[in-house]
Amino acid sequence: MKVAHLTSAHPRHDIRIFVKECSTLAAAGHEVTLIVADGLGEEIRNGVRFHDVGPKRGGRFSRMTGTVKRVYEAALALRPDIVHFHDPELIPAAVRLKQAGIKVVYDVHEDMPRQILAKHWIPGMLRPAVSGGFETVEDWAARRFDAVVTSTPHIRNRFAKLGGRVVDVCNFPILEELVRDTPWESRRNEVCYVGGISRIRGIGPIVAALPDTHARLNLCGIWSESDLRAELEQQPGWAKVNDLGVLERQGVVDVLERSKIGLVTLFPTPNYVDALPIKLFEYMAAGIPVIASDFPVWREIVDDAACGVLVDPQDPAAIASAINELMADEERMRALGESGKQAVLRKYSWAAEGRKLVDLYQQLAG
Repeated sequence: MKVAHLTSAHPRHDIRIFVKECSTLAAAGHEVTLIVADGLGEEIRNGVRFHDVGPKRGGRFSRMTGTVKRVYEAALALRPDIVHFHDPELIPAAVRLKQAGIKVVYDVHEDMPRQILAKHWIPGMLRPAVSGGFETVEDWAARRFDAVVTSTPHIRNRFAKLGGRVVDVCNFPILEELVRDTPWESRRNEVCYVGGISRIRGIGPIVAALPDTHARLNLCGIWSESDLRAELEQQPGWAKVNDLGVLERQGVVDVLERSKIGLVTLFPTPNYVDALPIKLFEYMAAGIPVIASDFPVWREIVDDAACGVLVDPQDPAAIASAINELMADEERMRALGESGKQAVLRKYSWAAEGRKLVDLYQQLAG
């Protein structure tokens, strides 16, 4: 089929959108175009054609109006069999594309109504009303789309109550990319954090923990709050941070191969406690133990895989203690890392998730 994936907010080489979903669909024989808004021009990679509608301009409101309009017009001109969109701000455009006779798939990366409750740029008193209003609109639209794809079973269960076709396609690792036979002796006394960097993702307590450890932090990802980096640079722990910026996938692999521990200490916000963060499974695939937030869903995964330690993510002393405890026992670190890798090989790989997506498209071809 002729397929168009749409994003007005994500980078063009986004792991879930391009590396996993679009590339998997192209490999299955579909004609896939990924419509993006970054000003980097046209491109063909992994059998996926990129169509660039130009860079995002202005602030958030401008993106949610002008950029969305350009993405919508590009999708309508393409006239695909299926539009598969990835940003909630595209919901109005997707409804119009559905009215134009195009099948529409909504890819829900986050439990947005719960995420809104933690948005720092929305005044606190307004968040419950904004969250409830958005959920009403999202539910109304989802009932009209041909399918909803979710990133976790928890989000799937929410949309399943609305009726319609819903499938969870979890953000598990691509084994060929991350599973390596890295000699443990080649790793350094370094811990790593890979992914979006923000206050509620726990970077503050991590940096505060570093002075009480003998480890350095390999930090890679996008800073989502403009003042946060400058604030952390004033902390004593910043002297032990290797701020590596945004890395291509090979750069991420290199960081995972040199580190001994992976950190995923997100704060207990309503959106995160039931999430399945990709970084957790990438650390496991790379064969390193994890230090993770002590949430019930994560505890079940980490305990079942015997792959790490759980902590209070808002307690720097607890994070430092966990780092020191693991760093003091090389054999335990090696064993936990290997156990996590085996768990990924058994049950947390992209191959099975990609098959779910391909099967959904076969159903939509009908």
